[in-house]
Amino acid sequence: MAAMRQLLALVFTAAASTVAAHTSSVHIAPLTPLQKQAVIKAHEYHRGCPVALSGLRVLTVPYYGFDHRTHYGQLVVNAHVAAPLGTVFRKLYRMKFPIRDMSFWHQYGGGVQPDDETASFECRDAVPSPCNGNAKGTHWSMHAYGEAVDLDPRENPYVGCGMTRDKTALSYLKRSWHRPGMVTPAVLQAFESIGWGWGGSWYGSTKDYMHFSSNGH
Repeated sequence: MAAMRQLLALVFTAAASTVAAHTSSVHIAPLTPLQKQAVIKAHEYHRGCPVALSGLRVLTVPYYGFDHRTHYGQLVVNAHVAAPLGTVFRKLYRMKFPIRDMSFWHQYGGGVQPDDETASFECRDAVPSPCNGNAKGTHWSMHAYGEAVDLDPRENPYVGCGMTRDKTALSYLKRSWHRPGMVTPAVLQAFESIGWGWGGSWYGSTKDYMHFSSNGH
């Protein structure tokens, strides 16, 4: 009987390890023809963008939802940063950092996009800030290179000149009052481990608390 219990314990341990390995896995793949069409149709890519569609990848990762369940989400990112970002999102999943939504088709499939979508690729100019004297001239956003991620925008809003346009995010301007989904030191460390910077560290009254990028901008 003791031997049987030992055997069962080994079986259950092995099964648990297999599940854990599966749920922490990531997948990296080129965009399918259908996905490329969707990104173009959503006006997130156009001729002249700094990175070709062939240089992008779909990163599929597990994430912990606000419903306390495991989900799988997808981000469109630069091929060069896909693997490092995969390690970051594995860390976020293991620490049970909650993410609301990270759906490729919500982001690029048409219709109304959620305001709190965690997303990455968008071929657009960077928005200069009048609050730091950088209002003149534009350049490509790091999103246009596929080297930026916006994480839980509601809980981590963009703040221009100390204000946000998102009324649902007003209570999150008080960063000392921590609630689920807000960026924590552990989240910062996860991104810093691959050399990425945070928009919440920007100088002045303009902060982008949701924004992480390969060069911090």
